Amino acid sequence: MEASDRLTVGALVVYRGRPAVIRGTGARLTVLTPEGERRVRPKDVRFLHPGPVPWPLPEGPAVDLAEAYALLGDEGEVPFADFVELVAGAYTPEAAWAVYRALAAGPWFVLEADRVRPQGRRQVEAALARERRRAEAADRYRAALGRFQKCVFAPEDRPFLEEVAALALGRARGARGLRNLGLKETPEEAHALLLRLGYWSPLVNPYPDRYGVPTRPPEVAFGAPDDAGRVDLTHLPAYAIDDDPASGDADDALSLAEGRVCVHVADVAAWVRPDDPADRAARERGSAVYLPERVVPMLPEGLLAQAALGRGGRSRALTFCFRLRDGRPEDVEIFPTWVRVVRLSYAEAEGRLGNPVFAHLLALAEGFYRRRLAAGAVEVELPEVRIRVGEGAVRLSPLVPYRSRFLVRELMLAAGEATAGFAAAAGLPFPFSTQEQRPWGDELPGDPLARAWALRRTLSRTVYRKSPLPHAGLGLSVYAQVTSPLRRYLDLVAHQQLRAVRGGAVPLDGRALVDRVGQAEAAAEAVRAAERASRTHFKLVWLLERPGFETEGVVVELRGGRLVAFLPGLGLEAQLARTGGERVGDRLRLRLSEVDLPRLAARFARAP
Repeated sequence: MEASDRLTVGALVVYRGRPAVIRGTGARLTVLTPEGERRVRPKDVRFLHPGPVPWPLPEGPAVDLAEAYALLGDEGEVPFADFVELVAGAYTPEAAWAVYRALAAGPWFVLEADRVRPQGRRQVEAALARERRRAEAADRYRAALGRFQKCVFAPEDRPFLEEVAALALGRARGARGLRNLGLKETPEEAHALLLRLGYWSPLVNPYPDRYGVPTRPPEVAFGAPDDAGRVDLTHLPAYAIDDDPASGDADDALSLAEGRVCVHVADVAAWVRPDDPADRAARERGSAVYLPERVVPMLPEGLLAQAALGRGGRSRALTFCFRLRDGRPEDVEIFPTWVRVVRLSYAEAEGRLGNPVFAHLLALAEGFYRRRLAAGAVEVELPEVRIRVGEGAVRLSPLVPYRSRFLVRELMLAAGEATAGFAAAAGLPFPFSTQEQRPWGDELPGDPLARAWALRRTLSRTVYRKSPLPHAGLGLSVYAQVTSPLRRYLDLVAHQQLRAVRGGAVPLDGRALVDRVGQAEAAAEAVRAAERASRTHFKLVWLLERPGFETEGVVVELRGGRLVAFLPGLGLEAQLARTGGERVGDRLRLRLSEVDLPRLAARFARAP
């Protein structure tokens, strides 16, 4: 009898894995399911029993297919009805349904059309072994969840916790451990669980991974340096000044040559040409990653060893020389050089400001600064904190506002203006840094910190363009960043453009430049976000170790019923409820009340 001939009124069938009874026939069947009647196609059901069928279908007998397999062996086929009678004792609707479910769940037999065929013994043994492993894994998982609920874990729980860690690091979208513990499947909840269990130390920084930022240097090839036309300036003292000259790689150095400022910048473009492997790798990264616990270079480590200033007896540089007359760069020259670099800390440079060379450089920097301020430059001086992580500890120290730091900053800005003017005059497509002017709005606060806070909020973001436009925040009519090609890709692009023009080669056209700006800025934005989050993370780790910590906060903003206080000693902001009468600029004594490390939040209250 054809299967379709058995699809008669009253027959028991399977529809979508559930039992059903045929109530009407035709081109479409009417079937009664546990959810109600349905109109279905005949090919969508499987016949089990001709009926009549008691409904609701009673519970069928217990079925042991392992015993039937031992009896039948792995040879021969049996009609379904005979098989049901063999294993259940009678061919009834409820027995047919029970046997069907057992066939679907077990490894011993396969139901093909209306006949039951035994599986081969090797297949059965392999399936049973898989089932045992699944059951053992389920037991291990249940045991792990039980431990997690008690805030402990065992070594064998690591595979389950690595799933949670993958979510905390942004490498996965979910983690069943969180779901089964009744927690939200978010990176923050995953981070919090790992901390509660002690699986992660507070020193674990998830943000580089979470923002998709590389955590290892690129491993790509780079060519030999181009030393054509390099001028020997090793007789001219060149000073690379940084916070910690013993660590890190120097991008730039300063000299004074017959009243002219010379800014020597690591000549990375001598090795890295447009579109070679090192160039593409740097473009994908956008910039180096500066984290409190480590630096992840933008360039291969082998290249850094050769290109950084001051690593050997003499260094390759691209030198930018100009005069500052009334604070304005003039007589700009740009050429490749050999330089001999002395590395100094800002503290060491501060001690040399009485030296005629340093005193002259400082005077030139001050003249340039005065001109910028007169042109509307926005000076935002919020206290900064230096964070260092090492040997299992976090160390915070204030960034001392040395005059030597001011000197370096202003002369590097002057080099950027001088170079941007040079590129604009040559009609060279260049990564010009621009910033629109925004109105200040209401009157600015008188308190210096509150004023700096308000000014910072008025600044629009810097935009890179292929043609020059003013940078309002710096008070410059034209500007480009050119002094950090070791750590910023667009600085390297600027050097490549300058080298092409100087060497008579064809520079990148506007379209190619815009493409590079777009790729590099997208990558650099992720780097900046990871760096900001990482700095906040380690400040909060520092606070975690100091319950009840007290500090001073300055009210910098009033927001309805809340106020924002800036904490100069930490470089953090805190929000508190207003009690009435507070004014911008007020000093408050604050006490730490809670640190929520996974959510990057610290809560303070007024100290009694």
